[in-house]
Amino acid sequence: MKTKEGDFNNIVDIVYGLPTEYKEELKELLEHNLSEEHRDSIAANYKKAQAEEKAGKLKFSSDIKELKRMI
Repeated sequence: MKTKEGDFNNIVDIVYGLPTEYKEELKELLEHNLSEEHRDSIAANYKKAQAEEKAGKLKFSSDIKELKRMI
C-alpha cells in the first residue's frame, strides 16, 4: 500500500500523540506484521527456487572462478 508523504506524516503525528501503552502495542503489532512479511517473502523465494531447480534453470558449481562468472 502506498501512501502520500503528507498522509504518512499525519499518521506519525497521530502515533506520537498516543499514550505509551498504545505505542507499545502498535510497535508489537508492526513487528509481528514485519516478521510475517519476511516469512512470506522467504517462502515465496523458496518456492521460486524449487520451481527453477525443477525446470533445470539453476546451476551449481564448487569452482570459485565459475561462481564469480555466474554472479
